Amino acid sequence: MPRKDRLFEMIQILRDGRMHRAEDIATRLGVSVRTIYRDMDTLVASGVPIEGERGLGYRTTAAITLPPLNLTATELEALHLGIATVGQAADAELKEAAKSLSAKIDAVLPEDRSSPPTSWGIAVYPFADAARGFQHMPPLRAAIRARQKVRVSTRVGDGPTTIRAIRPLHLDYWGRLWTITAWCELRSDFRTFRLDQIEDLAVLPQLFIEEPGKTLADFRARSDEDTA
Repeated sequence: MPRKDRLFEMIQILRDGRMHRAEDIATRLGVSVRTIYRDMDTLVASGVPIEGERGLGYRTTAAITLPPLNLTATELEALHLGIATVGQAADAELKEAAKSLSAKIDAVLPEDRSSPPTSWGIAVYPFADAARGFQHMPPLRAAIRARQKVRVSTRVGDGPTTIRAIRPLHLDYWGRLWTITAWCELRSDFRTFRLDQIEDLAVLPQLFIEEPGKTLADFRARSDEDTA
C-alpha cells in the first residue's frame, strides 16, 4: 500500500475519536509497529490533531475551525481550491506562499474542540492531488442535493479502472483532500472514494429515494457499531 494511502487509512481509523493502539493499527494495515510510529509523527507534523504516545495509543482531538472564524465546508472548499490552484502555478514565489499559507491553516485547524471530530487536515498530500479532486466537487454537490445517481470511473494507484454507479450521500474534507461517501450499486454496499482517484464522472438521469439500509444515517449507524 502506498504511504499516502496508508496515511489516509490511518485517519479513517482514528476519526472516531477513540484511543487506538499502534499494534492494532499495524495489524489492520499489515505493516510494522515502527512504521505506524513514523506515520504518526508525519501526521502530527502535518497538523493533524492527534494526541497520545507510544505504548499507550493515539486518537484525534479536534474539529475543523479557523479561529477567530468558523468556516463551513463550502468555505473551506473555496479556500483550499484557491490554495491548490496557486500551488500549481509556475511562479515559484506564489507556490511557496501557497505552501506557507496552507501550513498556517493546518496549524490552527485543531484549536476548536467544541464539536465532535469529523474531518482533519493532511498536509502531506500534494497540491496536484487536490486539484484533480476539486473538479468533481460541483457535480457531486448538485447530485447529493438532487438525489441523483452518478457514474464514476475510479483507479487506485496502478490498479485497474473500475466503473460503477453510486448514490452520492456525503462529502468529507480532509485538508487538501475530499472524499465522497456513497452507496455503491456495483458492490451493494457503502463505499468511500477519494475524489482525486476519480478519473471520470457523469451525472445520470436516474434519481434515487432513501431506502432502508442505503442512507447516510445507515452508514453512520454501521460506523458506530464497528467502533463500539
